[in-house]
Amino acid sequence: MRANSTPRPSLPQIACFDTASHHAMPVVAARFALPRQYEDAGVRHYAFHGRSYEYTARGLAAGRVIVAHLGDGASLCALLGGRSIDTTMTFTALDGLMMGTRCGAIDPGVLLYMARQQKLSPDDIEHLLYEKSGLLGVSGLSGDMRVLLACDQPRAREAIELFVFRIARETAALAASLGGLDGFVFTAGIGEHAPEIRAAVCERLRWMGVVPGSPGGSLISAPGSPVEVRVIPTDEEAMIGQHTVETIAARVA
Repeated sequence: MRANSTPRPSLPQIACFDTASHHAMPVVAARFALPRQYEDAGVRHYAFHGRSYEYTARGLAAGRVIVAHLGDGASLCALLGGRSIDTTMTFTALDGLMMGTRCGAIDPGVLLYMARQQKLSPDDIEHLLYEKSGLLGVSGLSGDMRVLLACDQPRAREAIELFVFRIARETAALAASLGGLDGFVFTAGIGEHAPEIRAAVCERLRWMGVVPGSPGGSLISAPGSPVEVRVIPTDEEAMIGQHTVETIAARVA
């Protein structure tokens, strides 16, 4: 942005932050159990995939809905009346669900072990958690779900099983934040294009009122299912475009 400011100082530049739609989360959902000095310094749950959740929420009825943005990066968001009240990603895009190459939530003691016993540097640990973990780390084969689904090796199946398990477990936690569950939405690359994963997640969520129906189409729960399950393609770029147009229009007005 600075490079553009010099030759074209009058050109509007707009930053569309992925964390913006989560900023009004309840304080209790955004707070870490750390000394207050860290919160005062900005250490809190910021959350990500905000543009994706904002786009998806436009087509949802009011109620208690969890949206699963499942791709190479993955997270869940609890929406109450279309507003984000809790998420699985927190201070960074590393937390929460298991992802393509990211580990998701992990006991901080493991990081202390890596540093003290394995003598890994902060840079080494960061590279391991962001680039070598997740589906890739557990399978030892690939972080691409398409590759793992097509593979018959046990470690590939174990990686998929863990991915599904973590989604179901975090869904239960977010349902507690919502006080129940009326709807569940799959979106993003895996969520939109991997019916095997959707079916496995729905099966684990039966106890919450999910009754699986036809795997095809946008509505994949059975008629009368207490929890309505949908597949909704996301378009983060469209939301960025919309916010850009609205911002420019407001400046002109």
